[in-house]
Amino acid sequence: MLHKHLADGIEKQVTALLLEEGVEHPATLKIVTEHPVRSEHGDYSSNIAMQLAKILRKPPLHIAQTLQQRIQEQGSVQSLFRQVDVAPPGYLNFYVNWTLWAEMEGAAVIAQEGMREGKPLKVLVEHTSINPNKAAHVGHLRNSCIGDSLSRMLRYAGYQVEVHNYIDDLGNQLADTVVGLLHTQTEQSYARFGDFCWETYAKVNHAFKENPALLDERVKVLHALEEGSSNLAWVGELVAERIVREQLEEMKHFGIGYDVLVWESSIVKAGFWQDAFALLQETGMFHKETEGKLAGCWVLKQSSEGPGAEENADFQADKVLVRSNGILTYTAKDIAYHLWKFGILPNDFVYKKWSEGLWSTAPSGSKKPIGRADCVINVIDHRQQYPQAMVKLALSVLGYDEQASQLKHVSYGVVSLSPDTAAGLGIDVADGKAAYAMSGRQGIGIKVADLLTRMESIIDAKRSRQAGISSKAIAAAAIRYYLLKYQLQTEVVFDLQQATEVTGNSGVYLLYAYTRANSILEKAAVQPELQALVGKGKLDVTLLAEQENQLLRQIAYWPETLEAAVQQLAPSLICHYAFELASLFNHFYSACPVLKGDADLIAHRLWITQRYKETLHHALEVLGLPTPKGM
Repeated sequence: MLHKHLADGIEKQVTALLLEEGVEHPATLKIVTEHPVRSEHGDYSSNIAMQLAKILRKPPLHIAQTLQQRIQEQGSVQSLFRQVDVAPPGYLNFYVNWTLWAEMEGAAVIAQEGMREGKPLKVLVEHTSINPNKAAHVGHLRNSCIGDSLSRMLRYAGYQVEVHNYIDDLGNQLADTVVGLLHTQTEQSYARFGDFCWETYAKVNHAFKENPALLDERVKVLHALEEGSSNLAWVGELVAERIVREQLEEMKHFGIGYDVLVWESSIVKAGFWQDAFALLQETGMFHKETEGKLAGCWVLKQSSEGPGAEENADFQADKVLVRSNGILTYTAKDIAYHLWKFGILPNDFVYKKWSEGLWSTAPSGSKKPIGRADCVINVIDHRQQYPQAMVKLALSVLGYDEQASQLKHVSYGVVSLSPDTAAGLGIDVADGKAAYAMSGRQGIGIKVADLLTRMESIIDAKRSRQAGISSKAIAAAAIRYYLLKYQLQTEVVFDLQQATEVTGNSGVYLLYAYTRANSILEKAAVQPELQALVGKGKLDVTLLAEQENQLLRQIAYWPETLEAAVQQLAPSLICHYAFELASLFNHFYSACPVLKGDADLIAHRLWITQRYKETLHHALEVLGLPTPKGM
């Protein structure tokens, strides 16, 4: 990758310079390269001379000039940069040798050599994990899109990735829906079972307020679900399985899939907690309280310096894992589950085939080489920061510090509704809030299937012709991109009008920009005088226009953008990159007619168009967006 070659070349000269000056190389000194906004300032720049000014007690401009001379004389940036300039107050500006870059094997496709060096081989990504009690809403979809894109990024970077979807089939939410099925009435017809359960869940939560005694029925159902063999347990299992099948079908429309479904009931039946309990008992941080309000509870003690202590001052320092009545908390089961994820527990699940390419934990089945990860990534919204910190703490308490360091919580902001969207759903917005939270208990939210249907109709109405990719596929791409383009910690205030835009920074814009390049290359392929140039053109730096230079720079930045996105676990970086790439291509297309001019010029521009298409293709695949031939 260009920026690595450059950083290594600068580092070599800096090390030699410090040695000559008799100065020890500071451990904190870091070679950073940046992308200048203006192309006349180079394709890369570095402020290393300004960092060295205090260390060497010399003007940064003088240091930059010294480094410039050394780099030019010794060729320590491997000839990939044709020129290095100095700019006040001490910047080093580097200009790519585009001829050599173009000749490099994989210049556009860009192999990912070295990206895995020193990093875990197998990564287990858990995402989606929706309660199996009703239809999924757009907030759930953000989780799934983030998790799926992370999985794609990691696979592209060379990791072995295993994707899990955790199904809480023993929780309050499923119990509430079962109680609602048995104790509420509805006469309305529904196209999907999940929609019926959506209304039922809201109804039963309203009924709990009017008739608190009904909460006793929830307790009965919870006990039945955990015991697992009564009529109530079978009702719960049937509801959960039907809902999960519908949710998985919904996710398929967005290109989202999984390798494993892990059911919470399987964790309990496999006896994971018993083994985890025995391990925790051997530590000095896990004990049974004998007095106070936690008497009879087994708790994991958290030091004041423990993870999440400052951010979660409202939480008690001692985390209850087993209640006084013997009931396990969610955190207890999650600790056991993560010990299994890292291959620490001696026992294991058995699996049955759920569908093609998808396995599910089951009461009986076969063993599979699943789990035993080097790194675990959990995609869960920011409200789960404290429980995730407790799982990490438990790993450390047990002496598994390496595994604790490789447990990553990808936290993200929740999805709420804009005032206009909320009003459209019948929510009272008279209080003038900037955003309105979705609530399954109140039946407030935008269901994934409803959103996709509405978006599809909007796309269908705006299309001038129906060719190539379907309106539903375009709609899914638009929604997915909308949920991915925001930084993870940003709360997405979902607005139907904005989400259905087909211009600007949108998924639809990217698809059109991709198909435009495809159309150009196809037109060239059917013209007898141009056929020989397709796929055989070459870059001619003497013909480079400014728009072409800008586009080449962005293409060259792809591998380091992907690397940064993988390191930061941030799909939004790919979104920003792809949008900028598509915008620069459209500028190039407007200013530089590809199929007009002499043969050398056309060959030159076809080469750039092909490289652009290949690069955007990779970015779209990483984002989980389609790469259609036509729109």
